[in-house]
Amino acid sequence: MHGPREREIAFRVNGADHRLTVGPATALLYILRNDLKLNGPKFGCGLGECGACSVLVDGKLARACVVSMAAVEGREVVTLEGLGTRDNPGPVQAAFIAEQGAQCGYCLNGMIITAHALLSRNPDPDEAEIAQALRHNLCRCGTHVEIMRSVLRAAATMRGEVGRA
Repeated sequence: MHGPREREIAFRVNGADHRLTVGPATALLYILRNDLKLNGPKFGCGLGECGACSVLVDGKLARACVVSMAAVEGREVVTLEGLGTRDNPGPVQAAFIAEQGAQCGYCLNGMIITAHALLSRNPDPDEAEIAQALRHNLCRCGTHVEIMRSVLRAAATMRGEVGRA
């Protein structure tokens, strides 16, 4: 049984088409985690400020906790799971593994998605540009040096300057 304000919303996640009957104001994060069982995006602040829930919507960085389902209708959403797998990680994921860019891992989704978005538009960022891009991603573990090295390594890998980690 569906509520009176729910409607069918079609969208694509990590290359797969989905049609779900949901409230259009429902946050994308809840659909990704609860309905589609994707664990990359995390609930952090619920205000779009910490970066834990970051995803790409039509290639642009977005905070899934404050993006409504109505806003993604007919659009492409990419989560951490869409960037690679455990056996075949994407270049940013591989760089974070190689450089040990996370301790607890809670911020990792946001860091990797944000780094991917940055490198998609700027394949050769300097440290200041990386710091600027990641400024809204909170990490309490103190791995900022490793995170910076991870993004620099991913950039070099994506430019073909180093082998994959």
